[in-house]
Amino acid sequence: MVRTSGSPLSMLHAVRVQVSSADPTQQVAGETTSPATLEELITMQSQWQQGHLVTMLLGAFALLALALAIVGLYSVVSYSVAQRTNEFGIRMTLGAQRSELMRIVFAFAGFSVTIGLAAGVLLSSAFNKLLAAWTPASSGDPLILWGVTLLLVCASTMASFFPARRASSIDPMEALRHE
Repeated sequence: MVRTSGSPLSMLHAVRVQVSSADPTQQVAGETTSPATLEELITMQSQWQQGHLVTMLLGAFALLALALAIVGLYSVVSYSVAQRTNEFGIRMTLGAQRSELMRIVFAFAGFSVTIGLAAGVLLSSAFNKLLAAWTPASSGDPLILWGVTLLLVCASTMASFFPARRASSIDPMEALRHE
């Protein structure tokens, strides 16, 4: 293996000449095949390929879990808003502002998300050793935990926004006639 500051392939002839001058009987690898860079040698290793596959699978499952969480939270908040249509109509009739209704819906969603995040952080800490066997990055890393928490808070805000907006735009007379 040779470290170069330029292109490794451009140095191939010079390396072969130097090896030949030191020991003419020494064979230089890659004489019959094209030489490979260190990155190519690493990516051809089965251990690297297995780690890459595990990382891709974990990433795909994480995206699927995030999508399911967003859809699930949206469904729960939408159902809650639909069930509380009369309540929101009465509140608006009594003078509640749209921002107050949105705050009520976001508070409901925020409570659920806070409970879920707390459980997730605790379980992540409890199963840190099991996760460390599959991935070199520690799930106890504060930067990762804060990043995931921020991502989930943003996703839950997005999932709650549309039901909250629908709750704040309820016509009081329609809501009172509902049910």
